[in-house]
Amino acid sequence: MSDKPVANDRPDDSIEIGSPKTWAAGVPGVLHSMEPALKHMGVGRTVKLLTALNQKDGFDCMSCAWPDPSHRKIAEFCENGAKAVTWEATPVTISSSFWAEHSVTDLLTHDEYWLGMQGRLVEPVYKPADSDHYRPVGWDQAFRLIADKLNSLASPDEAAFYTSGRASNEAAFLYQLFVRAFGTNNLPDCSNMCHESTGAAMVETVGIGKATVAYEDFEKADLILILGQNPGTNHPRMLTALEEAKRKGAQIVAVNPVREAGLIRYKNPQTVRGIVGKGTTLADQYVQIRLGGDMALLQAVSKRVLDAEAAHPGTVLDSDFLLKHTSGLDALAKHLADLDEDAVLAATGVTSREIDELAERYIAADRVIITWAMGITQHKKAVSTIREIINLLLLRGNIGKPGAGACPMRGHSNVQGDRTMGIWEKMPAPFLDGIRREFGFDPPREDGVDSIDGIRAMQQGRIKFWMGLGGNLVAAISDTGAAEAAMRGTEMTVQVSTKLNRSHAVIGAEALILPTMGRTEIDRQASGVQFVTVEDTVSAVHSSFGKVDPVGPELLSEISIITRLARAVLGTKVPVDWKAFEDDYDVIRDSISRIVPGFEDFNRRIRAKDGFILPNGPRDSRTFATPTGKAMLTVNELEHVERPKGRLLLQTFRSHDQFNTTIYGLNDRYRGVKGGRNVVFISPEDLRELGLHDGQSVDVFSEWKDEPDRVLRGFRVVSYPIAKGCAAAYFPEANVLVPLDSASEVSNTPVSKAVVVRVEPARTPALLGG
Repeated sequence: MSDKPVANDRPDDSIEIGSPKTWAAGVPGVLHSMEPALKHMGVGRTVKLLTALNQKDGFDCMSCAWPDPSHRKIAEFCENGAKAVTWEATPVTISSSFWAEHSVTDLLTHDEYWLGMQGRLVEPVYKPADSDHYRPVGWDQAFRLIADKLNSLASPDEAAFYTSGRASNEAAFLYQLFVRAFGTNNLPDCSNMCHESTGAAMVETVGIGKATVAYEDFEKADLILILGQNPGTNHPRMLTALEEAKRKGAQIVAVNPVREAGLIRYKNPQTVRGIVGKGTTLADQYVQIRLGGDMALLQAVSKRVLDAEAAHPGTVLDSDFLLKHTSGLDALAKHLADLDEDAVLAATGVTSREIDELAERYIAADRVIITWAMGITQHKKAVSTIREIINLLLLRGNIGKPGAGACPMRGHSNVQGDRTMGIWEKMPAPFLDGIRREFGFDPPREDGVDSIDGIRAMQQGRIKFWMGLGGNLVAAISDTGAAEAAMRGTEMTVQVSTKLNRSHAVIGAEALILPTMGRTEIDRQASGVQFVTVEDTVSAVHSSFGKVDPVGPELLSEISIITRLARAVLGTKVPVDWKAFEDDYDVIRDSISRIVPGFEDFNRRIRAKDGFILPNGPRDSRTFATPTGKAMLTVNELEHVERPKGRLLLQTFRSHDQFNTTIYGLNDRYRGVKGGRNVVFISPEDLRELGLHDGQSVDVFSEWKDEPDRVLRGFRVVSYPIAKGCAAAYFPEANVLVPLDSASEVSNTPVSKAVVVRVEPARTPALLGG
């Protein structure tokens, strides 16, 4: 049996539970934005930064990839964006004495919240193999230590280089260039754990792994279908776009196992009706689906669309579009004709009438957007489910026209841009050929490891060096115990970070932390003040300018760290002028413009007021870069996620005081949780059937094949409006329950949204909580 290594700093009895909210934002959203900002940054710093957040001459928010409207408000940020800025731009720094006072063993006893609250990292530190303490070192020594280790490896493939979605386009491009010049394609990234399923499904079916909509399409839509997504917490600025769409006549359908405030009603704090009125009702229909049932629901709706066409030929399907732009309709129709309604109802947990209503809304709408996030992508059948999203859109021509399309919602601010810039373990040959032409060396062609396979390679001793450009992999990935053991088996780990997290305590024999500037900070190089760029969810590329001085004189930008490390490791191995890249970021963009399609004339176009939009064949011209040149309707076999008797299906999700593994606070106010995180949400009906009660301390066990149970001990039960047979707990604490080998077909993404668990009264009272 594998127990989660508990590392918390608050007693369990500090958790308070209230009623879940039925609306999001409003005046409380403003207060919860401003209170921590004023407390931790002061009035002047708060005003300077928040008025520059997401503005055209300001910096891009690091907390999500929601696109910016052409017309910006004075306050173009949300509660979580303000928290992200406060977290990064705090003037509190970690002193040199901290490292002598706190051993690595001590750091392991603290949770993510405590680690982050210690302040900004401002100097490089190194932990030797024979020590339990980091100690400050100079930058030159840090780069030399890393270079010596990398150059001592038997093969470049014994190293892996992880990337978080925070890195700018310029930093990501240089990082992958350095890694490939070193000689490996081991470039796992956070996409492997989120929208890898989206990319796999959409590239296959429509020829591009990105959204096929623009920001303006939301206000033109007749129907917006939100699947497996909680915009009130994860993309709060999206609520304004949904409100605008509703005011222009759109309907919204939410499909989610959990009743989420941000899908029910929105009180816009920048409008009178949002402050003193009831706000705007969002979901016209709320389908509270069973975990793992989305594919069955989509197939059932598509079958109803096809049946309606059969009953009224020529009135339902977009036959002209299907004939000109798609293939596979006959095979899909034949397959869905045999769809078992009873199997659909068992998989979804909803009624035929609910599915009928959704299908009627879809058929009545001329312009439909389907948007989704991790609630779709982190399932075994995630890729097949997203193929079904595309099937449904294609049947009525809902790709390539205003107000319609597919919109996967990215979570990290530049996770999409990083992939565009080459952060992928299996970049296609044209990109690698471009590197060869531009830089005069032939990059490796063999695919590298993704995040899960990287953990496996560390377990097997095949990867001895791990570097992270941002991120917190051991906390973010599935199977916490296995991931941490694998990381501890490496010879050296390196983290480029702004603040402490768990990945600085779970390390290799040797370890370094390289502190970097945040996006809020002014980046001065030899040629002057620099800016960087990012790509948002709808493929809009825009610039980001830091606004305050770095919190420490020794801080380097990510680009400076990468280029100086490349010089130390590679020497004259490749004919790349790394110093020129560091001195002037325009030089980086010039190289990007000659390699990455859509970035031609990058430096001129990025200086336009709104940046520019990357080309998108499905959206722009209904052209599809698939083997057939057409969009592909696909046949996918329905697989029911079995729930054994006495068991639940558990999903992980974020709290409202959280961004990925960064914990801003200990409250989840929309769900009524205050002062802690060690809770498990279960429906009242399931509690009765399991003989449990609200507030009870329980142990949660995950069951996977013949492996020993994984367990979370001493979690508090919260009776909650969640679909029957389902449960939920916070990420990353519950990641220990997700087996490493439980991964999505094709994409190899962790299956974090349908974990079979049993819940039992706690073996012993919880000693630690939160």
